[in-house]
Amino acid sequence: MKLTETNFAKISGLLPIQRGNVKHKNLLFLNAVLYVIENGCKWRSLPKEYGNWNSIYKKANRWAKQGVLERIFIALQKEQIIHIKIEHVSLDSTSIKVHPDAHGALKKTGNNLSENPAAGGTQSFMWLPRMIRSL
Repeated sequence: MKLTETNFAKISGLLPIQRGNVKHKNLLFLNAVLYVIENGCKWRSLPKEYGNWNSIYKKANRWAKQGVLERIFIALQKEQIIHIKIEHVSLDSTSIKVHPDAHGALKKTGNNLSENPAAGGTQSFMWLPRMIRSL
């Protein structure tokens, strides 16, 4: 989904004033953010037509922390320009098994018998090859 000039004019009052040496217009920036949201892609996969992905990511991160993106998306939904369906995914310990080291379990610090056979003493088992009779 791309915003048009008429749709962008409806929400342009909510955007912060661009300052400094700005390479991209806010309309192009918002279209880039909508592209990432719609396609679920990584920022690095953003097409070149939107500009440098890192610059767009930094600006989106800055606007998200300031609450600008939230105001914009609320206004876009009130104007019925976009419709966002939010889905939640819940994961818990019954669906994800974690290695014991990953959640802070104590690590074994004792000698490992396979690392130092002399310290381990005699073997606790003996392997005896068996003869197989042929019929």
